[in-house]
Amino acid sequence: MNNTWVKYALVFVLVVLIQGLVVNNIQLSEYVMPMVYPIMILLLPFNQNALTSMLIALVLGLCVDAFSDTFGIHASAALLIGYVRPTLLKYIQPKEGYDTSLLPTVHDMGFVWFGLYASIMLLIHHLWFFSIEVFRLDLILLILGKTFMSFVMSIGLIVLFQFIFYKPSRS
Repeated sequence: MNNTWVKYALVFVLVVLIQGLVVNNIQLSEYVMPMVYPIMILLLPFNQNALTSMLIALVLGLCVDAFSDTFGIHASAALLIGYVRPTLLKYIQPKEGYDTSLLPTVHDMGFVWFGLYASIMLLIHHLWFFSIEVFRLDLILLILGKTFMSFVMSIGLIVLFQFIFYKPSRS
């Protein structure tokens, strides 16, 4: 097995544990539900195919669902961004293309690129998650409020997580 995949598996377990044991217990208000686990999908290598991304997202979502008692909501939201990821990466690809030796992190791609990428992915994830959780269109303002407030907290935690656990791919 490749050393990169072993490292990724260890980080995967760490992120699931952090989400399940720490972040799920942060309750600032009814509108704020931070989620850091999408970082595992966001930081997959650029050349990762859609099927593998979706499989990793499904397993990740099911693990978080097991901690959260959410019966597949995290799995469906993670699966959605695993599916959308390759298409989004094509749309925001730099003119010279992606350097496959780099990862889609703040350190390697810059804050502006990562901010756009992570924002779109997290907004899709959170909007889907809260739409399924609430499951009532007459409460659209509640869905949008939860999406926005949770997005702000989540994006902050994901950027912080990168500065704590990730180093630039090349020095």
